[in-house]
Amino acid sequence: MTMAPSRGISLWCARYTLPRCLISCEKVLVPRRSYSSRPEALFSAKSDGGFPLQHTQHSSQTRHFGRSSVLSHRRHFSSFTERLADPANKLQSYISHSNDPYLNLSIEDHILRKSPPDSTILFLYVNRPCLVIGRNQNPWTEVNLAMLSAQTESPGIGAVDLVRRRSGGGTVFHDQGNLNWSITCPRGDFTRDKHAEMVVRALRKQGIDRARVNERHDIVLDQGHKKHDSDLEDTHRTPYTLDEGVPPRPLKVSGSAYKLTRQRALHHATTLLSSPNLRIISQYLRSPAKNSIQAKGVESVSSPISNIGLDVKAFQKRLREEFAHMYADLGQPSIVESVGDDYLAIPDIKKGYEELRTEEWMWSQTPQFDVEIDVKDEVSIHMNVHHGVVKSFDTVDISRESDTHADIRDALLGQTLQSIRDWTMFLHSRVEPWDAQAASIAKRLDELVPIPDFPSSRT
Repeated sequence: MTMAPSRGISLWCARYTLPRCLISCEKVLVPRRSYSSRPEALFSAKSDGGFPLQHTQHSSQTRHFGRSSVLSHRRHFSSFTERLADPANKLQSYISHSNDPYLNLSIEDHILRKSPPDSTILFLYVNRPCLVIGRNQNPWTEVNLAMLSAQTESPGIGAVDLVRRRSGGGTVFHDQGNLNWSITCPRGDFTRDKHAEMVVRALRKQGIDRARVNERHDIVLDQGHKKHDSDLEDTHRTPYTLDEGVPPRPLKVSGSAYKLTRQRALHHATTLLSSPNLRIISQYLRSPAKNSIQAKGVESVSSPISNIGLDVKAFQKRLREEFAHMYADLGQPSIVESVGDDYLAIPDIKKGYEELRTEEWMWSQTPQFDVEIDVKDEVSIHMNVHHGVVKSFDTVDISRESDTHADIRDALLGQTLQSIRDWTMFLHSRVEPWDAQAASIAKRLDELVPIPDFPSSRT
């Protein structure tokens, strides 16, 4: 069969250029930054839990991808959601090789939204250093935000991310020595203790006989010195449990948070296994503004903490085995899969990822709060902030009434906190004359209500 020369040339051009066009489009879907130290380790032939993984080999040289490879790559991500949502997959297990907290929380939310109502799913991940606050918390009362600026990076840690998750609960610190676990299950099967007890059983099988679930549904290590008789099957008492209020206090090693929907329940928690930053975590969680802010929303409960003293990968394996044992009546997990940075290519995950990285999500989600600060020269400040917007600003000057205060009020009313960023620079450009009292007010606001750079403002 013959064809016109022009048509033959057109078809040749299409065959030549189409794969390159597809490759170019694919590159857009890959995250700008890769936080994995070993990109080639995103997928492996064997999981840490000893289960075979469904995996895809990815070439390190994208320029060698042909059209079929690119389409196969896309189908892999599409099939992940399809397998996740398949009603036949009642029991599933995933482990992330990404240490990006924004991505892991977005994958977790994708699992909650897309999995079948009667399925039960385990998801394990380890994040790079970050502070994760609850959805209804105030970052200025929960975190020492001044420590998050690039100029005050802690030696050996470097930059620490600030993340607002979608679930409730208190503020926690994540790093490479902390294993995060989450269970998504039918809401009717959910209790606050059920899966914490599963983790305690896994810890005891690793020789941690002091581990138990306390009355707040956290996992603690009892510190009693004398061993007593105890039911080894009781996950709420150990041979070292002491009566309430009797020292020494138990040490917290895992804190939980929850998110409930009409049909589903998400329980996720930390597990302090071998954090190298244990001694300085409290510095990040001690806000200098705590006594100057009256906040609505959830306040964290401070507890003494400890490392458990286990290897992260070894405990990942044990926890996956305990999960499979607990749900053995459902059979072996039908899906045991490794996920990673490339899953940012899934549109729903990318949408959630981008939302978590916006300043609107971080600052404007903050419930209403009042700031009351005493400044030198007998001046005190009262400021009301609602969803990140300054609603009122008043000063009380015992010595005199100042026009400067009115100028400051006019400059701040209606402003979002992220538009201010630096109180001194913002006010200095809007208040005249700029006197010593105005400088003192701005300085105190910079000290107690800092607004550090957030990912969306750094890109």
